[in-house]
Amino acid sequence: MRGTTESGGNSLKTGVIDFTAGSLGGVALVYVSQPLDTCKVKMQTFPTLYRGMIHCLIETFRKDRIWRGLYAGSVPAVVANVAENSVLFAGYGACQKLVAVVEKKDSIKDLSLLGNATAGFLAAFFSSFTLCPTELIKCKLQALREMHNQKKTAQSDAKLYHITPYKLTREILRKEGIPGLFRGLTPTFFREMPGYFFFFGGYEGARQLLAKPGQSKDDIGPLRTMIAGAVGGVVLWTVIFPADVIKSRIQVASLRTSMTRVGLQIYRTEGFLALYNGLLPSVIRTIPATAVLFLVYEYSKKFMTEIF
Repeated sequence: MRGTTESGGNSLKTGVIDFTAGSLGGVALVYVSQPLDTCKVKMQTFPTLYRGMIHCLIETFRKDRIWRGLYAGSVPAVVANVAENSVLFAGYGACQKLVAVVEKKDSIKDLSLLGNATAGFLAAFFSSFTLCPTELIKCKLQALREMHNQKKTAQSDAKLYHITPYKLTREILRKEGIPGLFRGLTPTFFREMPGYFFFFGGYEGARQLLAKPGQSKDDIGPLRTMIAGAVGGVVLWTVIFPADVIKSRIQVASLRTSMTRVGLQIYRTEGFLALYNGLLPSVIRTIPATAVLFLVYEYSKKFMTEIF
């Protein structure tokens, strides 16, 4: 961790390191977690099609196999996670410095748990703008077969499978313009900002608890870093899941209505528990995903700091 009185050159260097480390963590996260993320999106947007997580995974694999099924949308998912995590972690470092000034701390290492959580809350505002368009494409690709079957069009499976992220993006821009790529931005804010308050709060709190007496939380080792990351991820998804369900419905179906109306419609027609449809694969997915995310982030950041 760096002091709040860094020179401009050092601030730029640490910002680039945070940005790069966040990007590497985002790539690792996708390839660990994509099958369960695909399952989550399918269960959120088509709750009556699958009996549960295992049934959804088996059916997806049986019909579409690995790359067209379980890893559908992995290219925009990588783009989304690299974009989100690079901006998120760079923003987190910058917002930590801002909060340290407000809290009158000499170093961001001395920030309170609330201060770190607040920095995560503020950083998520900026990362939401990079995440929303790429996640919209990802969700649409993940639910492509279900949308195709629901519309009952004569489109062949071969044609269905040739819808690339580029073609889908171009189609959305042609029909809806740039606003179409930001469909679901409001629920993304409502998901990301409180979510990352608890995400970074949970992570930093777990690191403090896992540190031995007299040991810095930066020196707890890879295993305990992964455990702390998993704790942050579980807290994140438990808190934000209803907003994530609403966001997925809006994005997949290209709904032109408010998140409040979509949420109330889900509650009235499907019940309260529908807002937690797909939570199990999300929690199972986030444990290894966020563990790997923070492991790669922390250790690539240390490596780059030592080199540069």
